[in-house]
Amino acid sequence: MSHVTAADAATYHANGVVLIRGLFAEHVETLRAGVARNMAEPGPYASTNDRKGETGLFFDDYCNWDRIPEFREVVRSAGVIDAASTLMGSQSVQLFHDHVLVKEPGTSMATPWHQDAPYYFVQGRQTISFWSPLDPVTSATLRCVAGSHLWPKDVVPTRWVSETAFFEGDYIPVPDPEAEAMRIVEFEMEPGDAVAFHFRTLHGARGNHSDARRRAFSLRLVGDDARYVTRPGPTSPPFPGHDMVEGQRLRTDWFPLLRGVSQ
Repeated sequence: MSHVTAADAATYHANGVVLIRGLFAEHVETLRAGVARNMAEPGPYASTNDRKGETGLFFDDYCNWDRIPEFREVVRSAGVIDAASTLMGSQSVQLFHDHVLVKEPGTSMATPWHQDAPYYFVQGRQTISFWSPLDPVTSATLRCVAGSHLWPKDVVPTRWVSETAFFEGDYIPVPDPEAEAMRIVEFEMEPGDAVAFHFRTLHGARGNHSDARRRAFSLRLVGDDARYVTRPGPTSPPFPGHDMVEGQRLRTDWFPLLRGVSQ
């Protein structure tokens, strides 16, 4: 049974974000085991986002699907691939990367407002991220600005701890969505629910002021029209030595094609 309806797809295209209940529900225990493995054996991009004056622990790490078997299993879930294909309106579904974000109890640091797209070396209309909590979420919510995926320019990418620009370019400054009365959507969620949002959707997340953990698994996927694009500086994730050129589809030996035919 599909988790995604035509109404969900319409909401995704209009707002750049939609909630899909239970999309990862059958994978919660697998992902919890994968997150435990990831935290015990961090990858080269792992960070605890240490910022002076903040409390708690905010762990994040990405690009570990090929070394953590639990993530590798979930990445190839037919239900998740179906949902991505339907929401993107794409025949093909290609893996970009995975991302783990853990806010332990009492973690004050909020995830700053940002779009994912400016950090990445991929560009296209057919992109999607799934953010799925592995614990009930009531306060440490993911927050998205509806319609921001349609803005004419991207928001400048910044480093989360220092909040300095990743690189210069033709970007707009990071807005203050609350002060500017933008439409912010956020959801109370159960383990296995998923927020689906576009790479260009402005988003952030509250700190975790509760007495419970907030573990989340995020999966970034691209579709038919996604192509490699050069940025003004090193991207995040960097993927050094990829050898791709402007306008090329992402190489499938590094970014597996989960559905569709390689071109």
